[in-house]
Amino acid sequence: MKSKLEVLEQTIATMSKEGMEYICITDIAKYKNTDRSDDLIRNWMRNRNTIEFLGIWEQLNNMNFNPVEFDGFKKEAGLNSFTLTPKQWIEKTNAIGIVSKAGRYGGTYAQKDIAFEFASWISVEFKLYLIKEFQRLKEQEFEQLGWDIRRNLAKVNYLIHTDAVKEYLIPEALSQQQVAYVYANEADLLNVALFGVTARQWRDDNPNISGNMRDHANVHQLVCLANMESMNAHFIQQGMGQSERIVKLNKLAIHQMQVLVAANKATASLIQS
Repeated sequence: MKSKLEVLEQTIATMSKEGMEYICITDIAKYKNTDRSDDLIRNWMRNRNTIEFLGIWEQLNNMNFNPVEFDGFKKEAGLNSFTLTPKQWIEKTNAIGIVSKAGRYGGTYAQKDIAFEFASWISVEFKLYLIKEFQRLKEQEFEQLGWDIRRNLAKVNYLIHTDAVKEYLIPEALSQQQVAYVYANEADLLNVALFGVTARQWRDDNPNISGNMRDHANVHQLVCLANMESMNAHFIQQGMGQSERIVKLNKLAIHQMQVLVAANKATASLIQS
């Protein structure tokens, strides 16, 4: 999903987490008052109707939701002494509908249905424009997804009807010089492990070709690249250095492409027979 929405001249950040789409309600609150966005969110969460809405949403979508803590909040909601922050709601109830992100680009994010509810509390007009913009972008995504699927299916179909994928598609083992070089850009770490060159090196070697090397990768390489991205994230979490990761990723790329080549040859043989 696109990272930003533009609604009534207000920029709204979005994010995806575990297949769920979130909209930044801090940005929505800024439409009402730039300096008091956090206060507006807290005031909204003091409301009994808000607590009931959040609780029902969690019960429908979250198996790990804590209903006991929810009942406690619901009883206190509306009292002058009652206060509740997004962080407290998340920690006490194990909520997933609201996400609190720290840092310079942080803020409070809410699952889209919850975000629309908050937007309605801020401004009915803003909510309607937000929904319209969100739907427009989703339609664009589906159109792009459909095009990508058709493109990849065409590539697969082409490969199946040729003799076999050429052996040169399988990456070569990296030299000691390549391994020793520390790539500051993680994307280039993957590029070298799979394609043997950095994005800049590919561009210098192909000045007359539009796009980048990933745009010209075949479906097997794209599948392999997606797997490598996941493994690289896992290696980073383990505290593994770049020099060690690039060796492991290169070996992974070689193995996976060999498997894909063999599978493609077998499929082509079945079709011919």
